[in-house]
Amino acid sequence: MESETAQAQGPEETPMHDFQNGALVTDSTKEPPSKKPRLDDAPASDNNAHNGAPQRVRGLAPVKPEFIVPSSSKTKPEPNTDDAAEAARHEEREGEEKGKKKKKKPTGQNTNRTFGKSQDEKGLCPSRIFSPEFSPGECQWGERCRWEHDLRTYLKEHKRGDLTTFNGVCPVWEAKGKCFSGWKCRLVGSHMTERETADGRKELVLIEDEERKQKARPLVPFASEDGTANLASAEAKIALNRKKAKTPRADAYGSWLEKTSKELEKVIHNRHFGEDGEVESKADETKEGKEENRARYIEPPFLPSEKRRIYFGPETPALAPLTTQGNLPFRRLCIELGAQFTYSEMAMSMPLIQGYKGEWALMKGHETEMLPPAISPGADVVQGYDHSKDLRFGAQIAANKAWLALKATEALSMYSPHLRVIDLNCGCPIDLLFRDGSGSALLEHPSKLERIVRGMNGVSQEIPITAKIRMGTRDNSPNALRVAERLILGGYESSTLGLGAPGVAAITLHGRSRQQRYTKHADWGYISECAAMIKRLNEEKDQVTDTVRDPDPRTQPNGGKVYFLGNGDCYSHQDYDDHVNNAGVDSVMVGRGALIKPWLFEEIQAGQYLDKSASERLSLIEKFARYGLETWGSDEHGVGTTRRFLLEWLSFACRYVPIGILEYLPPNIQDRPPAWRGRNELETLMGSHNYKDWIKITEMFLGPAHKDFKFEPKHKSNAWDGEAEG
Repeated sequence: MESETAQAQGPEETPMHDFQNGALVTDSTKEPPSKKPRLDDAPASDNNAHNGAPQRVRGLAPVKPEFIVPSSSKTKPEPNTDDAAEAARHEEREGEEKGKKKKKKPTGQNTNRTFGKSQDEKGLCPSRIFSPEFSPGECQWGERCRWEHDLRTYLKEHKRGDLTTFNGVCPVWEAKGKCFSGWKCRLVGSHMTERETADGRKELVLIEDEERKQKARPLVPFASEDGTANLASAEAKIALNRKKAKTPRADAYGSWLEKTSKELEKVIHNRHFGEDGEVESKADETKEGKEENRARYIEPPFLPSEKRRIYFGPETPALAPLTTQGNLPFRRLCIELGAQFTYSEMAMSMPLIQGYKGEWALMKGHETEMLPPAISPGADVVQGYDHSKDLRFGAQIAANKAWLALKATEALSMYSPHLRVIDLNCGCPIDLLFRDGSGSALLEHPSKLERIVRGMNGVSQEIPITAKIRMGTRDNSPNALRVAERLILGGYESSTLGLGAPGVAAITLHGRSRQQRYTKHADWGYISECAAMIKRLNEEKDQVTDTVRDPDPRTQPNGGKVYFLGNGDCYSHQDYDDHVNNAGVDSVMVGRGALIKPWLFEEIQAGQYLDKSASERLSLIEKFARYGLETWGSDEHGVGTTRRFLLEWLSFACRYVPIGILEYLPPNIQDRPPAWRGRNELETLMGSHNYKDWIKITEMFLGPAHKDFKFEPKHKSNAWDGEAEG
């Protein structure tokens, strides 16, 4: 990497790096320890010079001259493909649902995002996977079975060779004392042995370590032996798929919504309807007319029950719901690094109520996410908050109709009850959801959004309901202030009927419009305005002058306090502290910043920058690989799945520019660096934008990729504006 040829290349042309026996070939330069630069002398603004240093150029990372790679030509960035990549999972599911019809030829930016097949040449029969060689289970298919039944033949001819990484020890067996992949494990040699039977034969058997199993006992009583929780049973998903699972609360609430819809129509348009449905006359707008409107009020079948109280504060940074990247291993890594709240990837309501296993798998959480968050002893919590019952994991769903959201919410409360909150996505900008009327499209229909939130509160039992919104759908027409006020107090027409507040417990505002997608800077000035309004509403709820809109205590969640979180462009502890102290938000939700450097949560806790060395960052990648094998299995399929999601994360992690090579701080998430080289070969490798180098990094822990493995990166250029946030 020190050659003249390498120096003349930009980020897109970074050459692949060489490995010998699975190890990176580096120079002998000793890596510097973690540094903690101070910000005492940081420039007041981007345009001011610092101690004679050149002025900071907007949009360009200030890399020190000695680390810049001279380039004779600049590569023109290709169009940003992140929005299409974010929608890839949902488009893939939509294609599966329509698979019975004529297949449409794929078009667009991500048609080559195929990952090949990670599977054995011939699989081992399920009846043999966990059994000793001479004591196999009974195969239900008998002679018609197409799987291999001879264990030694499978291990010798059909199974790929064992990995040499992780010191040759299966990370699942090392952590749990038992490998859940059995003979299919790619490191099975570490937990198998050959014993002699009574008749003198040699038998292959699997080993379980009882001491490790005892140490790996679940942290919470409802977690399974593999350390996960909240996953719906197979029986529940089958019942949903066959429409045998009942949702009585959602059905009753849906019927009530239909009965009150005509009354709401009367209030909105001041109309009276005759028996034939024709308009007879306008309603009396006098005091008597208003009283008549109130008399029409129909009690809903379920008022929001005594919800579990929640808390957001400066010491509780949250990880945003991230499509694809917000998987369990990455969330587990962020929890370990200091994140206090996490969210599932955005799940679609229709697949949930249809029992689609891929969507329900998103609700699976790790046992560390089921523990209470770490909060300050003197935290200003709401009355009735029980910290021992609090959790760190919430679910996010998307829906375009009230009945869909209600049924999905009730299904979640029944089959995945260990959720901190159920969050309604009202901000996703991708076209697939927007055209369908969900995501950010709900911002254009605030009354519909209010009905959905109100209904979700009525059927979610003790789980609080929250919402994540954007500033609006168009740049010049922000309406988040009106939407937030409606979610807190309720609209005029519903308040006139005495329906009370919709019952939202917290609101998160992403400081961009739908039209912006993930470009330009987040508008924290607008977020601050919204925070001030919500604070005023929280303080003045008991002093509302309009008695028609006086909040009903029975409909007030969280003791009457609505928490407010900001989201967008948080990339350092300085950003976080500034937003909490000056924008007035209760906490900050971090998305892209955590993808680029997950130790951002560590920085927030420490209150200073951490200059992670390349080896420290590589250890985080190793942890992800270990957690991935624990989550998806250590067999060939699990290794392939772990590699795929690790590559997705590396497509963001490569954007990190070490603060040790910056001329001055703070860094900006939107800044793009010139072509640079690191302080050693490993740091240069981890900053490479060549996806073949990313594959090389995965091979350090997951072994050589399968011959059929393919990976087309989301980010084919230095287009840094994308974010896979729900």
